Amino acid sequence: MQERLQKILSARGIASRRKAEEYITQGLVKVNGKVAILGQKADPEVDTVEVAGAVVEARKEMLYYVLCKPRGVVTTNAHMPGVLTVQEILPKDIRGKVFPIGRLDKDSSGLILLTNDGVLAFRLTHPKFDHEKEYEVTVDHPITNGQLQKLEEGMTILGSKTKPATVRRLGGAKFSIALTEGKNRQIRRMCQKVGDPVVTLRRVRIMTLVDAKLKEGTVRPLTVAERAQLLAAVGL
Repeated sequence: MQERLQKILSARGIASRRKAEEYITQGLVKVNGKVAILGQKADPEVDTVEVAGAVVEARKEMLYYVLCKPRGVVTTNAHMPGVLTVQEILPKDIRGKVFPIGRLDKDSSGLILLTNDGVLAFRLTHPKFDHEKEYEVTVDHPITNGQLQKLEEGMTILGSKTKPATVRRLGGAKFSIALTEGKNRQIRRMCQKVGDPVVTLRRVRIMTLVDAKLKEGTVRPLTVAERAQLLAAVGL
C-alpha cells in the first residue's frame, strides 16, 4: 500500500515524521535509487527506501535525561500561567532542548524521560510496541487479593478493556503495577473501579531505566550504559 515517505520512516524507527520531512527536503532519502521529494509516496513492501548515513550521525547528537517529577508539577513543555510545569523546573541549559516522553499526571510523582530523540519517543509511546512502565501505588484501604487480580487481568475503562498488567503486593495497602499502555489516569481509574482509590502514585521504572535514589525535582543525564540499555530495549 502506498504511504507517505515520512510515515514509512517513522514506522521503521528511523526518524520522527517531522525529522523525516527534513531528511527528504535535504535530499537524504531515496526511493528505488532516486532522490525523493517531499510529499512522495511509496509502498514499503515493494519499493526500496534508503536514508543516507547522515541520519546515523544525527542520532549521535541526541540528548537523554531523567527527571524525578514532584507532585503538583504538570508534564508539558508549554508555559501555563500560574501552573508549575516540567519545563520550568529543568536547568536553564537544557530548557527547550529536550521534551518529556509521555505524561505523568499532576498528582503523581516519579521518573520522566526527557529527550530530543523523536524516534525513541515514538517507540515508547505508541501502543503497538508494548513497552513497560512500572508504578508503586498506595491506596485508601488495605487491598484484597481479589482486587489485585482484577487489576492484573484488565477491566473496561474509557470504553475499552485495559491490557493485562503485572501486579505485586508490597504491603497491606501498597502494590506495584507494570503497564504496557498509558490511558488517561489509567491506574487511578482502575483502582477507583475496584473500590480502592489511589492515595499516592509514583513511577519507578521506564523499561530498563530505574533510579530509586533520584530526589524529587532533580534531573540528570542518562549514563552511557543506561542509554545503550534503553535504546536496545526498544530496538534502536
